[in-house]
Amino acid sequence: MAQPAQALSPVAPVSSVRITPLGPTIGAEIGGVDLSQPLDDVIISAIRDALMEHKVICFRDQDITPEQQLAFGRRFGAVSVHPFVPHLEHLPEIMILDNHKDNPVFSTDIWHSDETFREVPPMGSILRCVRRPEVGGDTLWADMCAAHDGLSDKMQLFLSGLEAIHDFKNFRHKFDHLEPMERHRKLAEMEIELPNPAHPVIRTHPVTGRKALFVNEQFTIGIKGMRADESEALLRFLYTLPRVPEYQFRFHWEENSIVFWDNRPTQHYAANDYYPRRRTMHRVTIKGDRPF
Repeated sequence: MAQPAQALSPVAPVSSVRITPLGPTIGAEIGGVDLSQPLDDVIISAIRDALMEHKVICFRDQDITPEQQLAFGRRFGAVSVHPFVPHLEHLPEIMILDNHKDNPVFSTDIWHSDETFREVPPMGSILRCVRRPEVGGDTLWADMCAAHDGLSDKMQLFLSGLEAIHDFKNFRHKFDHLEPMERHRKLAEMEIELPNPAHPVIRTHPVTGRKALFVNEQFTIGIKGMRADESEALLRFLYTLPRVPEYQFRFHWEENSIVFWDNRPTQHYAANDYYPRRRTMHRVTIKGDRPF
C-alpha cells in the first residue's frame, strides 16, 4: 500500500480511498478521492477494482473541468467519440446530454447498455452532473449478472450460444428531417461504418469471468437464426429483467456528482420525470473489448 502523501505531494495516498457499498450486488460510493488532482497508479487500480466488484461507482462533490474528466477517463483506457450525440466543440470526446423544454429526452429513458451497435461496445462510461433539475432526473442501473443468475439452469443453458443482432435503430430517427435521397445516403454511410454486429446473448466478463445477459431494448433487433416471432417472444421476456427492483441501483444526482459504470454487466435508464425542467450531463466513454 502506498505511503501517506508528503505535504508537498499533489498525489493522494491510496489509504485515503473509502469504498462504501450501496447495494447487495451493484453500486458503491467512493470517498477520499479528489478527481481534480493527479492520482497515482495504486489509487487508479483501487478504483478499477471497485468498479469490477460493484459495477457502478459514484463520487460526490467533484468540481472538475471537462478536461479533468477526460483525463480521468483516459486512465482506464482509450476514449471514443459518439457518432450521433452532440459534444463539446473543443473536446469531441465529451458528450453533452442537455435536456429541457426545447430539447426533450431522446431515448435515454429506455433500458440499455451503451452503444452495443458497435462491433466493440464500450467498456464503461463516466457521467458528470453539470446541472440538475430541482426534482427528478435520477438514473437507474440494473445488474445483468444478477439477472442472469436469477434464471433457471435450463433457461441459462438455452440462452448459451445464442447471438443477438444489434443496430443503431433509435438514432436512425436523427435523419428523418432530411430529404429522402439525402436520408438514404446518410444512413447508407452509417451502415457501412456501423454494420449490424452479432453479440452473444450471454457474455462473459473479461475480468471477473461472470456471466451477464447482453441484450437490450434500445439496440437489439433480433436473435440470430430464429424466426421473427420466436425472437420477439424471447426478447420480450429478457427485456423485463432489468425492471426487477432487486437487480437495480438508483442514483440521485447532485451537481458535481460523477458516476462511473461498467457497461458490460449493466444496463441503465435515465428517468424522464423532470421535463420540462433542465438537466445537463457530460459523459466520457471508454472503449471496450469484443464480447465473448
